[in-house]
Amino acid sequence: MSLKTNLHSLSEKLDSLNPVEGLAMLSDLFPGKVVFSTSLGQEDQVITQLIAENSLPIHIFSLDTGRLFPETLDLIARTEQKYKIRIEVLYPERESVENLVSKNGINGFYESVEKRKACCFVRKVESLKRALAGNSIWITGLRAEQSANRSEMRKIEWDEGNQIIKFNPLLDWTFDQMIEYINQNKIPYNPLHDKGFFSIGCAPCTRAIEPGEDARAGRWWWEESKKECGLHMK
Repeated sequence: MSLKTNLHSLSEKLDSLNPVEGLAMLSDLFPGKVVFSTSLGQEDQVITQLIAENSLPIHIFSLDTGRLFPETLDLIARTEQKYKIRIEVLYPERESVENLVSKNGINGFYESVEKRKACCFVRKVESLKRALAGNSIWITGLRAEQSANRSEMRKIEWDEGNQIIKFNPLLDWTFDQMIEYINQNKIPYNPLHDKGFFSIGCAPCTRAIEPGEDARAGRWWWEESKKECGLHMK
């Protein structure tokens, strides 16, 4: 039986479970085949805490694109220290990055959507594919509130591009619910969030947002797009 055929039965089981119960169930059903990709955002920090505090056998990894904020890298160390865990950090292939920069320039992503997506692919998507290869369940911190594109996602769904089941345990959480949980559990988070940075990616591609702006407005603000890098596009 293929992974994709498991979706309906898994969805029915997960409907009545909270995030911890859902994570535990999947790690039991797919031992050694459940991975969590953290970008160190607030949602991801909640999931890291859930995994660590409940000693769930879920492998945690993060993608260092080579252009991250120092605050993001520092958060990896603070998180590892607090929860006594190790987060695997994956880096883009050297030759691919060198070829990209040689062709488009160090900041060529500002010139067009195509060049920006090419940069995201080399620095993030290729590394993600390596991390997901051979696994069955991909855990993410996506929330429906984050963007119009993400509001259409389901808690558990099939990711065609990576041929894997994706589980979004916090999909129906509100922003206020997430912040309350972070404060109650003293979860470490990126200090840039307190400076107006809601969605934090690479430093050249992220800015603080203004009051009333969409939460994803600070990502690739110079272009009109769905504000996605390619990791979570169906």
